[in-house]
Amino acid sequence: MQQVKIFECLENEINSLEHEINQWLRESGARIISITGNIAPQSVTSQPKARPAPSDVLLIVLYELTGSTPEGS
Repeated sequence: MQQVKIFECLENEINSLEHEINQWLRESGARIISITGNIAPQSVTSQPKARPAPSDVLLIVLYELTGSTPEGS
């Protein structure tokens, strides 16, 4: 049975997100079907020298657990 897992972070936390996803993959034994990602556009700031806030990053993983069987089987 296909399932969805959603991961999110800020763009300056990408390394932590990568670690989290890899750890989840090792622990779950999931078989990835697809990964879709999106990064939100940066917000415009009214202060000329201010750094823009980091954008949100969202990853949606479509997966199956290995060895799982459809319900009713």
